[in-house]
Amino acid sequence: MAVFTAVPHDQIDAWLTGYDVGRLQRAHGIAQGVENTNYFVDTDQGSYVLTLIERISTHDLPFYLRLMKHLALRGIPCPDPVTDRQGRLWSRLSGKPATLVSRLPGIQVAHPCAEDCALVGALLARMHLAAADFGAAPPNSRGLQWWPAAFDAVGHSLDEDQSNTIADEIRLQQAYVQTPQYHSLPASAVHADCFRDNVLIDAHTGPGVIDFYFACEDKWLFDLAVACNDWCVDHDNGQLKSTHVRALLDGYQSVRALQDAELEAWPILLRAAALRFWLSRLYDHFLPRDAEVLSPKDPGWFERILHARRTRATEII
Repeated sequence: MAVFTAVPHDQIDAWLTGYDVGRLQRAHGIAQGVENTNYFVDTDQGSYVLTLIERISTHDLPFYLRLMKHLALRGIPCPDPVTDRQGRLWSRLSGKPATLVSRLPGIQVAHPCAEDCALVGALLARMHLAAADFGAAPPNSRGLQWWPAAFDAVGHSLDEDQSNTIADEIRLQQAYVQTPQYHSLPASAVHADCFRDNVLIDAHTGPGVIDFYFACEDKWLFDLAVACNDWCVDHDNGQLKSTHVRALLDGYQSVRALQDAELEAWPILLRAAALRFWLSRLYDHFLPRDAEVLSPKDPGWFERILHARRTRATEII
């Protein structure tokens, strides 16, 4: 989340009259994230999040909103898109597609314990099962097909060791996705960005997940690996914490048992998840976007994560 488009208070107030949510009391921009403009919005009837879509096309936007609605209707604690008085899930504000969603309770956890990881694992399993009947979803916009182009765009800014690591990892991942083992892994629409800053944990209601705008069709195990690389690591060196990984996997399997093929694929998908975010952060670092409020993220962190997974990836199963 971020603020790329500043919207005056009176424009938000006028836009909200199209919804049955009461009158605007407060609105302020949210600095975290890198994709869309977001505001916390409080009315005299409740608390919401207003999102102005900055890069997603209006053709693709309904997928993200329908997925959130689908999951919310199945009891997944996630933002529930609010329909306006005309029954629409989005309309335009300041020239951008905009949507209003429910605001979840809870706080982000900066330093998760094993119990937090177990909660997140169980939530991911519930989400995967709930999404199984959702239907078609777009491919991962920052998945394997995007990695070579991203590497071409940033490679001139990297040193030789970094370039060699990325090139080698892309070759390995390209070879793996051609295998029958990879194609046997279960998949559906997934969140694909379940980091600590996209999960809110409430002492009474448990965890909820936000920011679905990287959701896509992908392997369930990849979604779990993305979470593992953020929730279960030593934040000094990027190495996995075995207690946290065990808790994440046990929490997941308390809802859905991992298949043998998934257990075998775990190390290489941990590497895929690390590479995806290293390339993404490199791309956003060297090709930045203008924003009124933006919290940049360090690409070097996922360089360390990938190095750790390439050297010690099998110890956690």
